Amino acid sequence: VQLQASGGGLVQAGGSLRLSCTASGRFFSRYNMAWFRQAPGKEREFVSGISRSGGSTDYADFVKGRFAISRDNDKKMVYLQMNSLKPEDTAVYYCAADWVISSTPPSSSTSDYDSWGQGTLVTVSS
Repeated sequence: VQLQASGGGLVQAGGSLRLSCTASGRFFSRYNMAWFRQAPGKEREFVSGISRSGGSTDYADFVKGRFAISRDNDKKMVYLQMNSLKPEDTAVYYCAADWVISSTPPSSSTSDYDSWGQGTLVTVSS
């Protein structure tokens, strides 16, 4: 599956953005999906994940209550609604896909993800 992330931009602290990830290829509904982010000089880190059916989600502690992940398997899309943004949320955000053979919760490990989008930059000003 090929992935393309979009929706990043410049926003003031406290504002909102909605990231989108467009997938192409077959069997999208067999992939768990996730968003990761990477700030300058830092490791790539897990933000949020969603199971292939959408029935299971997971969030990093630093975004719980502020971000929401969702997916539309018919449209082959994954979304990340980001609210109450903070300057420390500034990073390049990547969507990623993990082929799973059964219904499992999304992984938070980068090594489990087979396909990656090109990333979209989110900048939060104070």
